[in-house]
Amino acid sequence: MRYLLLKHYRGAPDAVNDVPMDRWTPQEIEDHVRYMSDFAARLEGSGEYVDGQALSPDGVWVRYDGEGRPPVTDGPFAETKDLIAGWMIIDVDSHERALALAGELSAAPGAGGKPIHEWLEVRPFLTAAPTVTDCH
Repeated sequence: MRYLLLKHYRGAPDAVNDVPMDRWTPQEIEDHVRYMSDFAARLEGSGEYVDGQALSPDGVWVRYDGEGRPPVTDGPFAETKDLIAGWMIIDVDSHERALALAGELSAAPGAGGKPIHEWLEVRPFLTAAPTVTDCH
C-alpha cells in the first residue's frame, strides 16, 4: 500500500517545537536535512521508500480557460505553497506501518536540536477508482 506523507508549513496543528525554520541556525537546518536524508536512505534499504521532495514556497495557480494563454493567479485561494512544505511517498505492508513511519519522521530535529514533533498528514493512495458508495 502506498501512502503520501505531507509535511505542512501551516494548516496542521502546531508542532511541539514550533519555531519556524527561518529562525533556525544553519547547523539546525543541516541536522534536520541530514535526519530526513538518513530516514529516506533507511527506507530505501527496506524497500519502503518511493520518493520525496521538499517544496519551495514559490508557486502560482493555473487553469484552462479556452484558447490562448491560461490565466495565472497568486490568489486569493488558499495556496498549497503556504501549506505544504514537502512530501514523501512510502510503500508499506500496512496502515499501522505508515503511521509508525510518519511518527518517526515527526521526530526530525528542529530548533535547539530537539525533535519538532510536527503533525504529518498520512494519505493512502487510491488503489481503484472510487465508486458512488465511496463518496459520502
